[in-house]
Parts: sequence; C-alpha cells; structure tokens
Amino acid sequence: MSDLTHLNTRGEAHMVDIGEKQATHRVAIAEGRIVMEASTREALLAGNLAKGDALATARIAGIMAAKRTAEVIPLCHPLPLSHLDVELTALDEPMAMHCQVRAETRGATGVEMEALNGVQAALLTVYDMCKALDRGMRIEGVQLVHKSGGRSGEWNR
Repeated sequence: MSDLTHLNTRGEAHMVDIGEKQATHRVAIAEGRIVMEASTREALLAGNLAKGDALATARIAGIMAAKRTAEVIPLCHPLPLSHLDVELTALDEPMAMHCQVRAETRGATGVEMEALNGVQAALLTVYDMCKALDRGMRIEGVQLVHKSGGRSGEWNR
C-alpha cells in the first residue's frame, strides 16, 4: 500500500500533505469523445438544438468543472488554476465530438484530475443538450494524454 499516496500507513484514505512540495509550473492535457449519430452531430454543429448552443455551453461546463474538481473528488486539493482551455472538435470516424482540456497551475500538486473532470463535464453537457435527438450517444476514451511539472517530470501517452 505504500505506493498509493492517498492511503496512510493503516491503509485508510487521507488527503496527501503537499505542504513541503515545491511549487512548479504544472500542465495536464486530457481528452475524450462522445460518439453520436450523424444527424445529431449535424444538428449540434449547425446550432439547431432546442436547448441552444451546446458547444459553447459545453466549453463553459468544462471550465467550471475543472475549477471545482476538489468539490467532487474527495481527496483532491483545491488548486488556483492559471489557465484552462477546452476544445471541441468534430470527428468523422467515428462520428463524434472530440474534447481536449488543458489545465495549468503553478503549485505543489498536479492538475490531471482537473483536466479529466473538465473533459467529462464538457462531454456530459453535449449529451444533455443532444439527448432528445440521440439517447444512444456514448462517452468514451477519456484519458490523460500529457502531464508535466513536479517531481515526476513529463509524461506522455
């Protein structure tokens, strides 16, 4: 259990002490996609949804979720994010919308969870705003693709 930082010596969940860690510039990039019917993607891109501009709403949802990650992931530290970028891009194969979130901070712990949470919220928002057209949509491939900063340095998928 010693390799799992969120467990104490008794095996109990706890918040990691980051008080002595060095503040560094930290970046995390996560991605995922929501697969849908062609007609759903067409309506989404055209802005022809009854609920409004789903792509703009999804970008805002991704930003809001990343900023509030510590409120929904119990052992995450609240972080002062210096930058968030949420990109939504149409894919043809499979028929989908791809989401990428880049989160940055200068701090003592990483921003991987913020990037991942932002992707999930953005894609869930697309689902919510398109579900009247396509209940069969599926969110898939949510994953970390890059992280840098901190003691462990750079990692790329």
